[in-house]
Amino acid sequence: MLKKRIIPLLLLKNNKLVKTKKFEEFKDIGNPVSTAKIFSDSDADEIIFLNINKEKKVEDLINYISKIVEKCFIPLSAGGGIKSLDAAIKIIKSGADKIVLNTICYKNKKLLREIINKLGSQAVIASIDVKFIMNKYVLFSNNGKDKEEISLEAHLEYLNEVGVGEVLINSIDLEGTMIGPDLKLNSIVSTISKSPIIYSGGVGNYDHIKNLLINKNTSAVACGSIFNFTNTDPIMLKSYLMSNKLNIRIF
Repeated sequence: MLKKRIIPLLLLKNNKLVKTKKFEEFKDIGNPVSTAKIFSDSDADEIIFLNINKEKKVEDLINYISKIVEKCFIPLSAGGGIKSLDAAIKIIKSGADKIVLNTICYKNKKLLREIINKLGSQAVIASIDVKFIMNKYVLFSNNGKDKEEISLEAHLEYLNEVGVGEVLINSIDLEGTMIGPDLKLNSIVSTISKSPIIYSGGVGNYDHIKNLLINKNTSAVACGSIFNFTNTDPIMLKSYLMSNKLNIRIF
């Protein structure tokens, strides 16, 4: 059985690390490189690093990736503004282990297939941003700004077909609130997806993470606020999860 993972989620905006709430309300929380090193030193399993600038330049992402991998010794996934196969290859060559794709999964399905064929499915994470509107889950791209017409279920079936390595599911409604995850959303995605699931959104305490990882198809939880606004760190969190009989990786 694959071990469950704890993944700090880092957001880059205007050359600063920020924390958002419901994909808005940007709060400066420090330096991307030094923060990534802290997580690497405190037993995080991986790091997800996303460029959320309005004008996303892959060069900005690559610049920080090259600095982070000099300081960190855990896997790194990166995304934001990837619009070509060449850009995806450059991000991997700069030191990232995986790329995170969102908008092109809707807008350029041919390119998504090309990237998977070139880099391998294990190197591709499909990110899905979701809001709950009028009693149904609605998908958004472009940092939560553009509504997509495809249903959650149909999009997941498509990602099954193309064979992405993992699915990162983000609850826009709960992101940064720390009031608890959307367990129903996590259950729906983990039931349909054939790829491992990374859940993000609303995590505020240890039990929130435990309740997500109890789901056998949820591979990991990606979170930011619990590390930035409480006194916890990955070591403390993983110790708690192990005490609750979850299969957690310990270095």
